[in-house]
Amino acid sequence: MARRALKPNKAIAKRFKVTKTGKLKRHHSFTSHLMSSRSANKRRKLRQPAIVSESHAKRLRKLIGVSISPGKVATIRRRARKAAAAKTAAGKGETATAKA
Repeated sequence: MARRALKPNKAIAKRFKVTKTGKLKRHHSFTSHLMSSRSANKRRKLRQPAIVSESHAKRLRKLIGVSISPGKVATIRRRARKAAAAKTAAGKGETATAKA
């Protein structure tokens, strides 16, 4: 029997945005009306997007169909830094021997 392709949950995909690092951004609730009774500070903070906690984000990413996660991004960046450091160290070693 053929495997069925994963269909992303469109309702969740519309409500959350995936950042470059794989985190999920969401909008705040309680922002539609009756804002005059709230302080300016509270209104400003409600305008800003919030990051979903990682325990919820894992499930939501699976439903959206996104494979990138903050852990994967951190690993990729760590490997890239290590490779760049090794490349610069090798480059410095060559220039020192060329001058001598």
